[in-house]
Order: sequence, then structure tokens, then C-alpha cells
Amino acid sequence: MRMIALILITLGSLGVLASCTQTGRIPTDAPEAIKRAITRCDHEALAKYYDDAAKEMRLKVKEHRKILKSYESLTARPEDEVSMLQTQCRSLIEAYEQALKANLDMADFHRSIAGEMK
Repeated sequence: MRMIALILITLGSLGVLASCTQTGRIPTDAPEAIKRAITRCDHEALAKYYDDAAKEMRLKVKEHRKILKSYESLTARPEDEVSMLQTQCRSLIEAYEQALKANLDMADFHRSIAGEMK
């Protein structure tokens, strides 16, 4: 009896996962996907969309930190030009860090909505 219950639970779980893979694709038109998000799978797809955007922001932060180090090592340019470039690079790092946090927050929000729909 336990084996049959386990098989039924497993098959039911696979059915739910299969339905998510068909309807919960990563949105290419996020504003439209947000308007149409009514299922758990829709919200999981939006969470994935924001997780992916956060990964991109994380890469941008890492890239611009390396660029900043390069600017900090410049000696052949006038100091005011280098200082301006460093300031702009720091501003970009801060903006990307804020975007990273915002994307993670939005992903968490959609995950929590999806969790409530289970």
C-alpha cells in the first residue's frame, strides 16, 4: 500500500513539474508575462527571469570592479581624468549592485507567490 501511495505521489509531482515546463517558460516580454501571471508556474518563471537578470548584474559588478582596479593603476594619464573615470566606474558598480538587489527581491516576491499557490 505504501509503495502504491509513493508511486502516486511521484507521478503527481512529475505531472506538476511537466505542466510548469510547458507554461512556465522564461518570459521574453516581462511586462506582458507579469500581467498574465496567474499560476504557480507563471510566478516561478518570473522568479527565474529575475534570478537570471540578477546573475547578469552580478557579472557587471565583477567586471566593473576589475575595470576600477585598472583605472586605479593608471599613471600615464592626468590625475583628474583618472579620478573622473574612477568615480564613474564606482557609480556604475553601485547602480549594478542596486539592480542586483532589486532583481533578487523581485525573484523572491514571485517565489513567495508561487509558494502560496501550492
